[in-house]
Amino acid sequence: MYEPAGPISPFTTQQLARLDEALTLASRETGLDFSVYLGDLGEDTRVTAEALLSSTDNPADGVVIAVSPGQRAIEVVTGSQARHRLPDRGAKLAVASMVASFKEGDLIGGLVNALRMLSDQAGAPQH
Repeated sequence: MYEPAGPISPFTTQQLARLDEALTLASRETGLDFSVYLGDLGEDTRVTAEALLSSTDNPADGVVIAVSPGQRAIEVVTGSQARHRLPDRGAKLAVASMVASFKEGDLIGGLVNALRMLSDQAGAPQH
């Protein structure tokens, strides 16, 4: 008899916990809704990343880091409100940092560092 296979993850439980903690801290510290997507981004990577942002609970305050290792593509997409706090320059620096980590084979480290960089760039919410 066959047993259903569970989802296959490229990450250990410890790595997933590290990524979850970085996502939680980035969102808590900034008030922005950070998400990470890892997988194929289709023919137009930017359009797919923007669709991922649109599917979040709060797209205006959303930030999506979309990575497709197979395509060697990284997209950082910000919502209409998040964009005011995360200029393109900050996103480009985060992408450069991810590329450097990914080249060394450190996918989780690259994602965690990018989340920290984007969180630092955005700062605390302005009330």
